[in-house]
Amino acid sequence: MADNVRALRTKSPDSEKLTLNLGFVDLGQIDLLVRDGFYANRADFIRTAVRNQLDRQGDEVKQSVTRKKLTLGLSHFTAWDLEAARDAGEPLHIQVLGLATIAPDVTPELARQGIASVQVLGAFQASPEVKAALADRTS
Repeated sequence: MADNVRALRTKSPDSEKLTLNLGFVDLGQIDLLVRDGFYANRADFIRTAVRNQLDRQGDEVKQSVTRKKLTLGLSHFTAWDLEAARDAGEPLHIQVLGLATIAPDVTPELARQGIASVQVLGAFQASPEVKAALADRTS
């Protein structure tokens, strides 16, 4: 029985939870729109409002991404990537708008040797040890 048991890959979350404070009148207006069926719930309203605002300022975001040379989307860095950067003598400058992840098998020592800097606008996922090792290189 144990021969056919396989470990499942852990799935990274595709979103980040935020907490925000709203005034009572704003919250009441949202609840009214939810109650009247315009939105499924408060979170649906907030997600829609955020997307609409980002759409309105899409050109500005694109220009800033280009100007700051950010990688847009998901970037995953493996031990192999970091070893190659270390061995080439060119540690990585990680600049991501979205999600940057460091593989679980990357040691803090390898992270320090293979990564020169980390700038992530969005979410940065790595082991606590790797995050601590890169704390002075993270902005």
